[in-house]
Amino acid sequence: MEEKAYEWARALCYYAGEDENFLKQFWEALMQSEGIYQEFLYYMEHQNFCCAYKVAGYSLVDIMIWQMDHFKAQLDRGKDDMKNNGDKMLLMAFDTMLKMERNPDHYVELMLNETGTDYPGKYE
Repeated sequence: MEEKAYEWARALCYYAGEDENFLKQFWEALMQSEGIYQEFLYYMEHQNFCCAYKVAGYSLVDIMIWQMDHFKAQLDRGKDDMKNNGDKMLLMAFDTMLKMERNPDHYVELMLNETGTDYPGKYE
């Protein structure tokens, strides 16, 4: 299963526009987190979120929603590198959860206080 998961991670990184260095770092972090690895396997097999594992009370879907809010803010600013790239959005949700696992307080604060839709110059 691990080999299949690695190949899927490689494909996901490729379609997300990430390089081999990102893949290496992502895979190493994923292999250090049993909970997120299980979420990754579940998504790979079912193309849906399990959400059994949480970091500081937040699931992968919570992180994805928070990131989508930021994605909408990027579109407002004329940046659309994820406009048609669901693979990148998915990969970034997994990557953020891995980072959140190592530094939960930082990400909880961001999720509570940073909506992504309010930024300087939005209404100018």
